[in-house]
Amino acid sequence: MKILIVCSDHSGKISPFITEQANSLELLGVEINYFLVDKKGFFGYLKKRKDLMNSLNDYKPDIIHAHYGLSGLLANLQRKVPVITTYHGSDINDPTVFPFSRICMMLSVYNIFVSEKIRLKSRLNGKQIRISCGVDIQLFKPTDKVQARKKLNLDQSTRYVLFSGSFQNSVKNAELAQRAVSLLTNVELLELKGYPREQVAALMNAVDVVLMTSFSEGSPQFVKEAMACNCPIVSVPVGDVPEIIKNIEGCSISTYEPGDIAGKIKQTFESGKRTDGRQRIIDLKLDTESIAKRILKIYNEVEEVRRSR
Repeated sequence: MKILIVCSDHSGKISPFITEQANSLELLGVEINYFLVDKKGFFGYLKKRKDLMNSLNDYKPDIIHAHYGLSGLLANLQRKVPVITTYHGSDINDPTVFPFSRICMMLSVYNIFVSEKIRLKSRLNGKQIRISCGVDIQLFKPTDKVQARKKLNLDQSTRYVLFSGSFQNSVKNAELAQRAVSLLTNVELLELKGYPREQVAALMNAVDVVLMTSFSEGSPQFVKEAMACNCPIVSVPVGDVPEIIKNIEGCSISTYEPGDIAGKIKQTFESGKRTDGRQRIIDLKLDTESIAKRILKIYNEVEEVRRSR
Protein backbone atom coordinates (compact mmCIF):
# COMPACT_ATOMS: atom_id res chain seq x y z
CA MET A 1 0.00 0.00 0.00
CA LYS A 2 1.30 3.44 -0.99
CA ILE A 3 0.53 6.41 1.27
CA LEU A 4 1.28 10.04 0.53
CA ILE A 5 1.71 12.12 3.68
CA VAL A 6 0.67 15.76 3.16
CA CYS A 7 1.92 18.10 5.88
CA SER A 8 3.77 21.36 6.44
CA ASP A 9 7.45 22.02 6.93
CA HIS A 10 7.16 25.69 7.91
CA SER A 11 10.07 25.43 10.33
CA GLY A 12 12.25 23.65 7.78
CA LYS A 13 11.46 20.20 9.07
CA ILE A 14 8.52 17.85 9.54
CA SER A 15 7.06 17.55 13.04
CA PRO A 16 8.65 14.53 14.77
CA PHE A 17 5.30 12.98 15.71
CA ILE A 18 4.44 12.77 11.99
CA THR A 19 7.72 11.19 10.89
CA GLU A 20 7.76 8.80 13.86
CA GLN A 21 4.25 7.64 13.01
CA ALA A 22 5.24 7.21 9.36
CA ASN A 23 8.38 5.29 10.30
CA SER A 24 6.30 2.90 12.40
CA LEU A 25 3.92 2.37 9.48
CA GLU A 26 6.86 1.58 7.20
CA LEU A 27 7.90 -1.15 9.62
CA LEU A 28 4.43 -2.65 9.06
CA GLY A 29 5.01 -2.77 5.30
CA VAL A 30 3.43 0.53 4.23
CA GLU A 31 5.23 2.54 1.55
CA ILE A 32 5.43 6.21 2.54
CA ASN A 33 6.19 9.36 0.58
CA TYR A 34 5.81 13.01 1.59
CA PHE A 35 4.35 16.11 0.00
CA LEU A 36 5.49 19.12 2.00
CA VAL A 37 3.81 22.53 2.19
CA ASP A 38 6.15 25.45 2.81
CA LYS A 39 3.45 28.13 2.59
CA LYS A 40 1.18 29.54 5.29
CA GLY A 41 -2.52 30.35 5.41
CA PHE A 42 -5.31 29.14 3.15
CA PHE A 43 -4.04 30.93 0.03
CA GLY A 44 -0.50 29.73 0.69
CA TYR A 45 -1.74 26.14 0.73
CA LEU A 46 -3.89 26.78 -2.33
CA LYS A 47 -0.79 27.76 -4.31
CA LYS A 48 0.58 24.25 -3.77
CA ARG A 49 -2.32 22.53 -5.57
CA LYS A 50 -0.52 22.19 -8.91
CA ASP A 51 2.56 20.74 -7.24
CA LEU A 52 0.38 18.28 -5.34
CA MET A 53 -1.31 17.13 -8.54
CA ASN A 54 2.09 16.54 -10.12
CA SER A 55 3.16 14.55 -7.06
CA LEU A 56 0.01 12.41 -7.28
CA ASN A 57 0.62 11.69 -10.96
CA ASP A 58 4.22 10.68 -10.24
CA TYR A 59 3.74 8.66 -7.05
CA LYS A 60 0.21 7.30 -7.62
CA PRO A 61 -0.66 6.71 -3.95
CA ASP A 62 -3.55 4.56 -2.80
CA ILE A 63 -4.42 6.99 0.01
CA ILE A 64 -3.43 10.48 1.09
CA HIS A 65 -2.95 10.97 4.82
CA ALA A 66 -2.97 14.68 5.64
CA HIS A 67 -1.90 16.13 8.98
CA TYR A 68 -3.76 19.27 10.12
CA GLY A 69 -6.89 20.75 8.59
CA LEU A 70 -5.32 23.02 5.99
CA SER A 71 -3.19 20.16 4.64
CA GLY A 72 -6.33 18.05 4.48
CA LEU A 73 -8.23 20.76 2.63
CA LEU A 74 -5.42 21.02 0.08
CA ALA A 75 -5.39 17.23 -0.34
CA ASN A 76 -9.15 17.24 -0.92
CA LEU A 77 -8.92 19.71 -3.80
CA GLN A 78 -8.63 16.57 -5.91
CA ARG A 79 -11.27 13.83 -5.71
CA LYS A 80 -9.52 10.79 -7.19
CA VAL A 81 -7.40 9.66 -4.23
CA PRO A 82 -9.19 9.18 -0.87
CA VAL A 83 -8.01 11.48 1.92
CA ILE A 84 -7.67 10.70 5.62
CA THR A 85 -7.02 13.76 7.78
CA THR A 86 -5.60 13.92 11.29
CA TYR A 87 -6.42 16.99 13.38
CA HIS A 88 -3.87 17.84 16.06
CA GLY A 89 -5.50 20.68 18.00
CA SER A 90 -4.55 24.08 16.60
CA ASP A 91 -6.65 23.34 13.50
CA ILE A 92 -9.69 22.94 15.76
CA ASN A 93 -8.88 25.38 18.57
CA ASP A 94 -7.90 28.32 16.33
CA PRO A 95 -11.15 30.07 15.26
CA THR A 96 -9.51 31.43 12.08
CA VAL A 97 -8.51 27.93 10.94
CA PHE A 98 -11.50 25.93 12.22
CA PRO A 99 -13.86 26.82 9.30
CA PHE A 100 -11.34 25.39 6.84
CA SER A 101 -11.00 22.28 8.98
CA ARG A 102 -14.78 21.86 8.95
CA ILE A 103 -14.80 21.85 5.15
CA CYS A 104 -11.96 19.33 5.21
CA MET A 105 -13.94 17.06 7.54
CA MET A 106 -16.84 16.98 5.11
CA LEU A 107 -14.58 16.03 2.20
CA SER A 108 -12.25 13.52 3.89
CA VAL A 109 -13.20 9.84 3.79
CA TYR A 110 -12.01 9.50 7.39
CA ASN A 111 -11.14 11.98 10.16
CA ILE A 112 -8.76 11.27 13.03
CA PHE A 113 -8.69 13.44 16.17
CA VAL A 114 -5.78 13.19 18.59
CA SER A 115 -7.96 13.88 21.65
CA GLU A 116 -11.56 13.45 22.69
CA LYS A 117 -11.78 17.14 23.55
CA ILE A 118 -11.07 18.33 20.02
CA ARG A 119 -13.17 15.52 18.54
CA LEU A 120 -16.20 16.79 20.45
CA LYS A 121 -15.34 20.40 19.63
CA SER A 122 -15.30 19.54 15.93
CA ARG A 123 -19.07 18.83 16.07
CA LEU A 124 -18.60 16.18 13.40
CA ASN A 125 -20.96 13.24 12.98
CA GLY A 126 -19.71 10.03 11.41
CA LYS A 127 -16.48 8.90 9.72
CA GLN A 128 -14.29 9.78 12.68
CA ILE A 129 -12.12 8.23 15.37
CA ARG A 130 -9.87 9.34 18.18
CA ILE A 131 -6.26 8.19 17.84
CA SER A 132 -3.47 10.04 19.62
CA CYS A 133 0.02 10.22 18.17
CA GLY A 134 2.26 7.55 19.63
CA VAL A 135 5.42 7.84 21.71
CA ASP A 136 8.71 6.24 20.71
CA ILE A 137 9.22 4.35 23.95
CA GLN A 138 12.57 3.02 22.78
CA LEU A 139 13.91 6.58 22.68
CA PHE A 140 11.86 8.08 25.51
CA LYS A 141 12.67 5.86 28.47
CA PRO A 142 13.96 6.37 32.02
CA THR A 143 17.70 6.86 32.39
CA ASP A 144 19.97 8.00 35.22
CA LYS A 145 19.47 11.69 36.09
CA VAL A 146 23.12 12.31 37.04
CA GLN A 147 24.37 10.86 33.76
CA ALA A 148 21.74 12.77 31.78
CA ARG A 149 22.89 16.04 33.35
CA LYS A 150 26.52 15.26 32.60
CA LYS A 151 25.59 14.56 29.00
CA LEU A 152 23.85 17.94 28.72
CA ASN A 153 26.38 19.88 30.83
CA LEU A 154 23.76 20.77 33.42
CA ASP A 155 24.62 21.59 37.03
CA GLN A 156 23.94 18.72 39.41
CA SER A 157 22.70 20.93 42.28
CA THR A 158 20.29 23.20 40.36
CA ARG A 159 16.58 22.50 40.21
CA TYR A 160 15.51 22.41 36.55
CA VAL A 161 12.03 22.87 35.09
CA LEU A 162 11.59 22.05 31.40
CA PHE A 163 9.10 24.26 29.57
CA SER A 164 6.91 22.68 26.89
CA GLY A 165 8.23 24.63 23.90
CA SER A 166 9.70 27.85 22.62
CA PHE A 167 9.32 30.96 24.77
CA GLN A 168 8.31 32.77 21.56
CA ASN A 169 5.34 30.50 20.89
CA SER A 170 2.43 32.58 22.21
CA VAL A 171 0.10 29.57 22.51
CA LYS A 172 2.53 27.94 24.97
CA ASN A 173 2.06 30.88 27.40
CA ALA A 174 5.70 31.18 28.51
CA GLU A 175 5.01 34.34 30.51
CA LEU A 176 2.92 32.39 33.01
CA ALA A 177 5.62 29.72 33.37
CA GLN A 178 8.28 32.36 33.91
CA ARG A 179 6.20 34.15 36.54
CA ALA A 180 5.58 30.89 38.40
CA VAL A 181 9.25 29.84 38.39
CA SER A 182 10.32 33.31 39.53
CA LEU A 183 8.52 32.59 42.82
CA LEU A 184 10.97 29.74 43.53
CA THR A 185 14.65 29.89 44.51
CA ASN A 186 17.56 28.09 42.84
CA VAL A 187 15.31 27.01 39.97
CA GLU A 188 16.05 27.40 36.26
CA LEU A 189 13.41 27.24 33.54
CA LEU A 190 14.73 25.57 30.39
CA GLU A 191 13.27 26.37 26.97
CA LEU A 192 12.54 23.36 24.77
CA LYS A 193 13.81 24.72 21.48
CA GLY A 194 16.31 23.51 18.92
CA TYR A 195 17.16 20.18 20.55
CA PRO A 196 17.44 16.96 18.50
CA ARG A 197 15.15 14.18 19.63
CA GLU A 198 17.86 12.30 21.54
CA GLN A 199 18.60 15.40 23.61
CA VAL A 200 14.91 15.97 24.31
CA ALA A 201 14.78 12.49 25.83
CA ALA A 202 17.92 13.24 27.84
CA LEU A 203 16.41 16.52 29.07
CA MET A 204 13.31 14.77 30.33
CA ASN A 205 15.52 12.52 32.41
CA ALA A 206 17.78 15.36 33.54
CA VAL A 207 15.18 17.83 34.80
CA ASP A 208 13.19 17.67 38.01
CA VAL A 209 9.82 18.42 36.44
CA VAL A 210 8.28 19.40 33.11
CA LEU A 211 5.80 22.27 32.89
CA MET A 212 2.94 23.03 30.52
CA THR A 213 1.03 26.32 30.75
CA SER A 214 -0.48 26.42 27.24
CA PHE A 215 -3.68 28.23 26.36
CA SER A 216 -4.71 25.32 24.13
CA GLU A 217 -3.46 21.87 23.08
CA GLY A 218 -4.71 18.72 21.45
CA SER A 219 -2.89 15.69 22.84
CA PRO A 220 0.57 17.12 23.59
CA GLN A 221 3.47 14.82 22.78
CA PHE A 222 5.55 16.73 25.32
CA VAL A 223 3.48 15.34 28.20
CA LYS A 224 3.32 11.78 26.86
CA GLU A 225 7.07 11.71 26.20
CA ALA A 226 7.75 12.99 29.71
CA MET A 227 5.52 10.24 31.05
CA ALA A 228 7.49 7.63 29.09
CA CYS A 229 10.60 8.91 30.90
CA ASN A 230 8.83 8.79 34.29
CA CYS A 231 9.36 12.54 34.64
CA PRO A 232 7.09 14.49 37.03
CA ILE A 233 4.61 16.79 35.28
CA VAL A 234 2.84 19.99 36.27
CA SER A 235 0.28 21.19 33.75
CA VAL A 236 -2.71 23.44 33.44
CA PRO A 237 -5.95 21.61 32.43
CA VAL A 238 -5.37 21.70 28.69
CA GLY A 239 -6.01 19.18 25.92
CA ASP A 240 -6.20 15.60 27.15
CA VAL A 241 -3.55 16.11 29.85
CA PRO A 242 -5.96 15.77 32.84
CA GLU A 243 -7.16 12.45 31.45
CA ILE A 244 -3.68 11.11 30.62
CA ILE A 245 -1.97 11.94 33.93
CA LYS A 246 -4.96 11.25 36.20
CA ASN A 247 -4.02 9.51 39.47
CA ILE A 248 -0.30 9.30 38.61
CA GLU A 249 1.69 10.20 41.71
CA GLY A 250 4.09 13.04 40.96
CA CYS A 251 1.92 14.51 38.20
CA SER A 252 -0.53 17.31 38.94
CA ILE A 253 -2.97 19.70 37.33
CA SER A 254 -2.76 23.35 38.36
CA THR A 255 -4.82 26.44 37.74
CA TYR A 256 -3.53 29.32 35.63
CA GLU A 257 -2.38 31.11 38.80
CA PRO A 258 1.43 31.49 39.15
CA GLY A 259 1.31 30.74 42.87
CA ASP A 260 -0.57 27.48 42.36
CA ILE A 261 1.86 26.37 39.66
CA ALA A 262 4.84 27.26 41.85
CA GLY A 263 3.31 25.32 44.73
CA LYS A 264 2.80 22.22 42.59
CA ILE A 265 6.38 22.44 41.31
CA LYS A 266 7.66 22.77 44.87
CA GLN A 267 5.77 19.62 45.84
CA THR A 268 7.59 17.63 43.17
CA PHE A 269 10.92 18.98 44.43
CA GLU A 270 10.10 17.96 47.98
CA SER A 271 9.04 14.48 46.87
CA GLY A 272 12.19 13.93 44.86
CA LYS A 273 10.61 10.89 43.22
CA ARG A 274 10.14 9.96 39.61
CA THR A 275 6.70 8.83 38.46
CA ASP A 276 5.23 5.64 37.02
CA GLY A 277 3.97 7.44 33.94
CA ARG A 278 5.66 5.06 31.54
CA GLN A 279 3.38 2.24 32.62
CA ARG A 280 0.33 4.42 31.82
CA ILE A 281 1.67 4.97 28.29
CA ILE A 282 2.11 1.21 27.88
CA ASP A 283 -1.30 0.39 29.40
CA LEU A 284 -3.07 2.86 27.10
CA LYS A 285 -1.11 1.50 24.11
CA LEU A 286 0.20 4.93 23.23
CA ASP A 287 3.49 3.62 21.87
CA THR A 288 4.23 4.24 18.18
CA GLU A 289 3.87 0.58 17.19
CA SER A 290 0.39 0.22 18.70
CA ILE A 291 -0.77 3.50 17.17
CA ALA A 292 0.62 2.51 13.75
CA LYS A 293 -1.40 -0.70 13.84
CA ARG A 294 -4.58 1.29 14.48
CA ILE A 295 -3.77 3.67 11.62
CA LEU A 296 -3.04 0.76 9.29
CA LYS A 297 -6.43 -0.76 10.10
CA ILE A 298 -8.07 2.46 8.88
CA TYR A 299 -5.93 2.46 5.73
CA ASN A 300 -7.08 -1.09 5.00
CA GLU A 301 -10.74 -0.20 5.54
CA VAL A 302 -10.50 2.81 3.21
CA GLU A 303 -8.60 0.80 0.59
CA GLU A 304 -11.18 -1.98 0.72
CA VAL A 305 -13.98 0.51 0.06
CA ARG A 306 -11.99 2.10 -2.77
CA ARG A 307 -11.40 -1.22 -4.49
CA SER A 308 -15.03 -2.26 -4.19
CA ARG A 309 -16.20 0.72 -6.23
